[in-house]
Amino acid sequence: MINYLITIFILTMIIHTGETLSYSLRFAGVKINKIAVALSLTGIIVLVSRTANLIQAPLTAKFIDFAKKDPAFNVLGYMRIILISSSIGTLIAMILFPTFVVLWGRVIAKLEIAGSLPRLISSVTIGQLRNTRYYLRKPTFRLHQFRYLGISKRFIILNILVTAIYTVGVLSSLYAAHLVPELSTTASQSSGLINGIATILLTIFIDPQVGLITDRAIHNEAYRDRLGKIYILLMGSRLLGTVLAQLIILPAAYFIAFVIKLL
Repeated sequence: MINYLITIFILTMIIHTGETLSYSLRFAGVKINKIAVALSLTGIIVLVSRTANLIQAPLTAKFIDFAKKDPAFNVLGYMRIILISSSIGTLIAMILFPTFVVLWGRVIAKLEIAGSLPRLISSVTIGQLRNTRYYLRKPTFRLHQFRYLGISKRFIILNILVTAIYTVGVLSSLYAAHLVPELSTTASQSSGLINGIATILLTIFIDPQVGLITDRAIHNEAYRDRLGKIYILLMGSRLLGTVLAQLIILPAAYFIAFVIKLL
């Protein structure tokens, strides 16, 4: 099981790093005034991360199957370790943010020349990959920089909550399958009960607000200078959301177990 845990840990870490780094892609698009191209590439990143989630779920389900054979197996402990990997992935993205803003700017510029993503990928050389070290940027985090950014506390708290719900969606449904083994198949397919709530909150409250923030930066040069700090703040709230996920995984699992018993 340790090998499965290591694989899932790394995969989950990569998923959260990629999703969180989508902010750097948006920011790069705003800086070079190519937001439409940046958003299209963001969609690709989200697609890849969602596909990786499809791989993560059956691998994690192995823990539930193993627990049926060994009742002493600490399923919840393994789930919490996976949640730690999501926090680490988000933290890595925050550290890499300034570097990837520069790198994405180069990618967008080269994409315009190549004309398509397959041509861009095929044109990449070993020498170009080696040269990426020259784009490394050191992150700086100063709390006083985030004091007057015009982002409401309600929005930050909501972003934390939505991130936490999304983070535990699959894991809570699998743990619910462990709690009610007689309905394990139903429970393992019920992550939508949790993710559906997060999707509604994300679609109604989070995405439009992020869009407004980005649009405001496009049309206001003074606001554009603050956009990077705003994205760092949003990434910080995502990090807190992955930490909050540690607290809500059990309630979410019991909620799913309760609902499927009513079906």
